[in-house]
Order: sequence, then structure tokens, then C-alpha cells
Amino acid sequence: MFVGSQGWSGSRARVDILPWAGSAHRPFAPSLERKRLQLYLAIFLADLSILLGSFLLAGSWRFGTPLATNALRQAMLFIPLFAVLALYNRSYSVRTLTDRGYAVSRVFYSLLISAAFLLFLTFYAKASDQFSRFIFTSGTLMSFVLMTGFRLWIFQYIGRRWGPASQNILVIEDDGPAVDIAHAYRVNARSGFLQLDATDPGALDRFGRCIENMDRVIVSCPKEKRPHWAFFLRAAGVDGEVVTEVGQRLGAIGLRKYPGFTSMTVSARPLGLGDKAMKRLMDVSIAGAALLVLGPLLLLVALAIRMEDGGPVFFRQRRMGRGNRFFYILKFRSMKVDNCDHHGVKSASRNDHRVTRVGRLIRRTSIDELPQLLNILRGNMSLVGPRPHALGSLAGEKLFWEVDVSYWHRHSLRPGLTGLAQIRGYRGATDNERDLSNRLRSDLEYIANWSPWRDVSILFQTLQVMVHSRAY
Repeated sequence: MFVGSQGWSGSRARVDILPWAGSAHRPFAPSLERKRLQLYLAIFLADLSILLGSFLLAGSWRFGTPLATNALRQAMLFIPLFAVLALYNRSYSVRTLTDRGYAVSRVFYSLLISAAFLLFLTFYAKASDQFSRFIFTSGTLMSFVLMTGFRLWIFQYIGRRWGPASQNILVIEDDGPAVDIAHAYRVNARSGFLQLDATDPGALDRFGRCIENMDRVIVSCPKEKRPHWAFFLRAAGVDGEVVTEVGQRLGAIGLRKYPGFTSMTVSARPLGLGDKAMKRLMDVSIAGAALLVLGPLLLLVALAIRMEDGGPVFFRQRRMGRGNRFFYILKFRSMKVDNCDHHGVKSASRNDHRVTRVGRLIRRTSIDELPQLLNILRGNMSLVGPRPHALGSLAGEKLFWEVDVSYWHRHSLRPGLTGLAQIRGYRGATDNERDLSNRLRSDLEYIANWSPWRDVSILFQTLQVMVHSRAY
């Protein structure tokens, strides 16, 4: 089952995912998020083109010329009003790709309100005598008919090219009531090795890969397991639901009703599609520009590391990323080859004998972190977000998630090159549990209150703390 360039192949009337094959490391479903974003943009541009074409065609009928000044003037006033109202009216959302009635109603209301607002403006500007009522009425009605027809064609296009659904829905069956959703992917928690344990990063990684590219995850389980699944769905940063009737203690954020059962929404993506696109655009543009500007410095550092002991320039370490999935972080190697701590069990300390001379300089100035710009371009990391930690890191004598199990919730966003905790001074060695708690509190605060302006602010404040006393 896949979405191919020549159209849909396979059926999702009931897709049973077989037991997890750990060596495959490939998602069960193709991602539809980018396709939806591209389709929203195409529909938006098509709507604006339809508006312009409808008014010009109406002007051609009225005045006999396709570029009548009166028609063009009305179109130029109508188009920006419609664009703003259609975006505000959610005319380009997932529901408009799954519900024909909703999609058509969004077009109708957006056109109606735009027309009413334009009439109001022209009346108060005393410019109504310069407008042709025939062009205005014909252009608006023609736009509605064409936009409606275009959306009905879009539904046919989605069926041919994407398959029977415009969303990837995963149903996890864990001894709960039957869940009958057409075109959903399914996995049995037992046969799929999805017995989650907050002390087992490997199990969380399997779960993270299982839900990768899923738009919604629905878990059907007994009552006593619902808090367990709710916790891990929130930690994964996915739109998660638990089939239940009562969920006060789960912190439910909504209900979804289906024929024959009701599910409770217990988690949601921290960022919407528009916010994610904006954040990713910032990441790619700034990281790409930084690599170009800092290229000579990076080459000099790489040369210095190589000349000191002849070892590799980069240090790769497995860490936990978005959705609690493993990835390999890149850093300039700052320790001797034989003393590199790939599990991060022992944090570097002052006058640490493992750190090289070059390493001491690049660690104190945070230059050792710059190769993570490549992680950002790959999509493993973001410029700003919770810093990814080594799996063996200790706060005092405990692993990080043993100090506070909500530690896993910090992975609902991409990890960052810098973050709110770092500019507040919560960085370096975690000598005691309080050091970890301060970081975690800042990370969860950042996730709950994300905004693009806060990212920009954190980036500027990071420049002031790149050299710090806790960098060994």
C-alpha cells in the first residue's frame, strides 16, 4: 500500500499492520501532510484565478472587451477581501477535503461576506455609481459555481491519487471495544510489540515509528489502560484519541462521535499546519544562511580537530527527537577519540581530562554545536526547541525520565539547537535533580506557548549566552 506517482495502489478498507520489523525503520503510511499543504495552496491560487477570470468574463459580456476597466477594478477590490475571509473562514482545512457540504458552504459564506463588505465600502465611499451591477452579480455568481465545481473535482482527484481517505488514521487495538473506521490502518498492540514502558526508550522509538506520518491515532483499550495510552499519546505529540465514555481524569480536550462508538481526544499536535510551515521555513532559511556565512569558521575548526590528534572531525550520538524517535545528533568532536562518551553517561566537568585542547575552546564558545545546522536542514532538529539529551544522561544518580516521567512530553516538538532553558542558564552538567526539573519546566512552557516571535527572541538572546561558565 502506497501513494504512487501514477495514483493510488492498494485498499485501506482494513489494513492490518503486521508485527513490528525493527530493521525496516520505515513508516507504515506515506505522509499526506505535505500533499495537503500543496493542495491547499493550489486551491487558494485557483480560487483567486477564478475570481479574476469570472469578473473579466462578466466585463467582456457587458462591454465587449476582456479587459474592461470597470471589471478589473471590481476584481482587484474583491480578491483581497475574499482571500482574507476565506483563510479566516477555514476554507482551506482538512475538513474541506473530507466533507463536500462543508467545503461548498465555506466558499458560499466567504463570497457572500466579501460581496456584502465590498458593497458596504462602495456605499460609504460614494463610488457605487462607478460599479456595474451586472458585472458584480455575474462575477460573484460565476465564481461560486466554478469554485464549487472545482472542489467537487478535487474530491475525485483525492480519491484517484491519494486513495479512499485524505487522512492517515491508525487504530491501535489493545483488548478494547471494536472500532470500525473505514480506510484506517490497524495494529494490534500485542502482536505489534507496542507494550510501552516509560523506562524503555527502545519501546518508545518503536511506537514513534509506528505512528509516524499518522494524522490521527485512536486507541481502543480497557478502562484501566486508558491513562497509560493517554500519557504516551501526549508524549508523542500526535492527535491522539482513546475510545471511552468517561475521561475526566485523562484531561480530555474533545470528543469525536462515530457510528456505534465515541472516542475522547486526549492529545493534540502542539502546532497547527500553518505554524509548522512557518517554523520550518525559518529553520531552513536561517540554518542555510548560517552555514554559508560560517563555512570558513567550520572548515578551520574541522582542520584544527584533525591536526590535533588525527581523529574524526564529527561526533555522532543517538538521541531522542520528535515523537520520541531516535536520531543521530552531530557535533564537532571535543574529546579524545578513546574517551568519547557515546551514551552520555558522564557529563563533562571542569578540567575534564577527556577534553582536547581544541575541544575545550569550542565547548566553551558553543562552536561544537554548530554542525547541528545540518541536523536542522535534514529535519531532525529545529533552531529553537527543547535540547535533545543523551539517553544515558543522569540528574544526580537517576536517568532523566526517572526524575519526572513527564520528561517524555518535551519530545512533542523537534529538538532545538537552542531553547528557552538554555537562555535561562539551565545548561551544562545536571549535578542534581533540580537541574533537570528547571530545564523540563522551561521546555514544557516553551511548547505550550510557542510563537514565531518567541523563537526570534530566543535566537537573539542565545547570542548573549553562547559563552557561559557551565560549558566544560
